[in-house]
Amino acid sequence: MKVLINEDIVDRENTSVDIEDRGYQFGDGVYEVVRVYEGKTYELDGHVERLFRSAKEIDLSLSFTEEGFKQNIENLVKENNLLDGGIYFQITRGVAPRSHSYDRTVAPELVAYPLYFTRPKEKQATGVTAITVEDLRWLRCDIKSLNLLYNVMMKQKAQDEEAFEGIFIRDGIVTEGTSTNIFIVKDGIYKTHPVNNMILNGITRQRIIKLLRENNLEVEEVEFTKEDLFAADEAFISSTTAEVMPICKIDDKKIGDGQVGKKTKEIYDLLINYIG
Repeated sequence: MKVLINEDIVDRENTSVDIEDRGYQFGDGVYEVVRVYEGKTYELDGHVERLFRSAKEIDLSLSFTEEGFKQNIENLVKENNLLDGGIYFQITRGVAPRSHSYDRTVAPELVAYPLYFTRPKEKQATGVTAITVEDLRWLRCDIKSLNLLYNVMMKQKAQDEEAFEGIFIRDGIVTEGTSTNIFIVKDGIYKTHPVNNMILNGITRQRIIKLLRENNLEVEEVEFTKEDLFAADEAFISSTTAEVMPICKIDDKKIGDGQVGKKTKEIYDLLINYIG
């Protein structure tokens, strides 16, 4: 496997992590995952733009440009002959003696490497289950940071209960999933949480909203409650890896008739056709 370390593509066997890297010590960094279909990156511009935004939000200065970084990611895909999967990339604040405060002169550390997975077609066809969990995360969920401990804990809770995803509820409002955005459909209208600091503005979420509007399908970016979630006609989650994933049951309660809904199928087809 070939990996990208800062500006160089090298063999994985020739890489290591310094024990004083702030990503290792504090989770002090940001990350992204970009999908690769048939050897081509998908929505790379959006992911890199969001990476740079996240870096800026945590006061992390980058020495390279978006265009140069995108070219390195494309080169990494080719070097690994990656046809189906993704590329994970992260930037930490770098290596420095352990201290909660940080030195802005320390050089950030970048790493990227391939992920091997395929489209979850079977689950998309049948739908999945989810549970609701309390949203106790920090209030900057719009930053795609390495600090994912609570997300990890709630994803594991969902898995332990044989569910695909945990859906966060904060003060009665549905925010997002542990690694996904969530949509509901009620009376033919698609609804999802508005963009603010309470959610990560998913790249797939953004594409879905654009596709809905381009096809004259009504979508609202609006808060909705846990009660609205259970009363929805349909529900689905979205992410880079899950694409559009129908949810048929939440907390052992059927959503709609408990089957993959027509409106979910409609946006799934629009997204897959867009991806090509």
